[in-house]
Amino acid sequence: MSAPAAPARSGPSPRGLLTIAAVVVALILPLILPVFQVTLLTNILIFSIVVTGLVLLTGVVGLTSFGHAAFMGVGAYTTAILSTRLGLSPWLGLLAGFAVTGAVAAFLGLITLRMQGHYLPLATIAWGISLYYVFGNTPALGGNTGLTDIPALSLFGLRLTGSRQFAYLALLSLGLVALGAQFLLSSRTGRAMRALRGGPLVAEAFGVNLFALRVQVFVLSALMASLAGWLYAHNQRFLNPTPFGLNSGIEYLFMAVVGGSGQVWGGVLGAGLVTQLRETLRDVLPGLLGQQGNFETVVFGLLVILVLQFARRGLWPLVERALPQDGLKLLPAGATLPRRPQPTPGGPLLQVERAVKTFGGLRAVSDVSFELRAGEILGLIGPNGAGKSTMFNLITGVNPASSGVIRFAGQDVTRATAGQIHRLGISRTFQHVKVLPELTLLENAMMGGYARGKAGMLASLLRLERREEAALQHEALSQLQRVGLGAQAYALAGNLPLGQQRILEVARALVGDPSLLLLDEPAAGLRYGEKMELVGLLRRLRDEGITVLIVEHDMELVMNLVDRLVVMNSGEKLAEGSPPEVRASPAVREAYLGVDMTGEGAA
Repeated sequence: MSAPAAPARSGPSPRGLLTIAAVVVALILPLILPVFQVTLLTNILIFSIVVTGLVLLTGVVGLTSFGHAAFMGVGAYTTAILSTRLGLSPWLGLLAGFAVTGAVAAFLGLITLRMQGHYLPLATIAWGISLYYVFGNTPALGGNTGLTDIPALSLFGLRLTGSRQFAYLALLSLGLVALGAQFLLSSRTGRAMRALRGGPLVAEAFGVNLFALRVQVFVLSALMASLAGWLYAHNQRFLNPTPFGLNSGIEYLFMAVVGGSGQVWGGVLGAGLVTQLRETLRDVLPGLLGQQGNFETVVFGLLVILVLQFARRGLWPLVERALPQDGLKLLPAGATLPRRPQPTPGGPLLQVERAVKTFGGLRAVSDVSFELRAGEILGLIGPNGAGKSTMFNLITGVNPASSGVIRFAGQDVTRATAGQIHRLGISRTFQHVKVLPELTLLENAMMGGYARGKAGMLASLLRLERREEAALQHEALSQLQRVGLGAQAYALAGNLPLGQQRILEVARALVGDPSLLLLDEPAAGLRYGEKMELVGLLRRLRDEGITVLIVEHDMELVMNLVDRLVVMNSGEKLAEGSPPEVRASPAVREAYLGVDMTGEGAA
């Protein structure tokens, strides 16, 4: 049965037509609005660039930053100093701002992004305040008085001194930033970014360097803020520290949350809504209340509370529901991904020698040894608390062994990371289903091939990885078809029943082109018919040369599926052998007292 194709399109999609209409309106607005409204529009466009960076960092990756206004200040002050004090071109100031901001962001990211929970937001507040006081207390930066006479920008000999002219530059800048962000999110790197928030264990298991990717996204978002700062400096032509303080950083987060922090256009919506509302409230509230004050801040606080209560994903998803959905576009088939040579059947593939794992005074795995041969299905079983999951984690690199040796394909992987082990040819599923529910089955499956790609963040931003992306798409589609989910490739993973989500995990693991497939309780939650389909699938995979290690509680399934069994109890190996040999062992029967180990009735 052939894989389903994406729906054919004879012309621009409805959403594409809406995008074209939005661009046309945006191009017309600077021509027809009053000058004050054009200035406000320019500010909205500049703020949207900062918020787009926060969408990537906070909404997609899940790292909260209150200090991005300070990065905007670094870009602004860098170009201001170079153009006013040294007389250099503002365009050189843009590049210098990127360099300085990137260096500062990389340093801060390296020392803060390992923090978890509330410690990271607190750290961003700390360095955001620190940079703000650097701006205000450094005489060379003009102190709190600020810098004046910042030169106007010139583009192709045209001085951008008018509000309408500058609005177009800001619009172009936002368009490029938003387009690059959309390209990034629809790439290999973008899927890894989404996995950082929704399932970091999944991302690491398929070869993502979690910390390195967090730092890269952090620096990218800071560079976007630097671009906004450069625009702000040459638009206002005057700088002081006020726009780059903690209050502004909080306001940018407000914009992201209100608009929808998970989507680029949500950030743009939030920036426009909050900026326009702020200006309106500043005009209206003093007249209503009869006194001056920053009462708009109170309204913003109430607005955020209401959004979090009734539209936790922001306002843009509400808009999305009314828009026609395009779905995922399948790229034309081209080159295929390289495949690893499969090991010789019958030869040793995985060797565990005297593995020990202790947690404090608890000895979870104690001197366990066994061997897995290429081309077989080996079952790892035992009662609850036997140490099976811990052994599974030692093999996959989630937890390193306290002592002993684990070898895969002749290489010592005892201290290797999960990503390094995956790249050698091991793919896995998880005891508790870990799919990305807001992505399609095809996109979830493509996550399994992350290590087979090479395109990085820059190539993704510039859309230079389409050939590799096409190969990965068709590989994922092929594996979905292989496990019987091809007809649902474009459905959202979160809409699948539990049994099919577990099969989706198998497809995702297969996209990694494994020599060894590790399955952690794949039959949990499956109905009888689904279990029989799983048995048939695993037997086909074995016949095709894939070796399988399965941890499972369902004795009926295990006894009629595997070639050999390793039985664990209380952290030790209790028995090893064929299913009949294990079934006949008195020690195993005692450990499984009350459990039917006959395996009768299985297909």
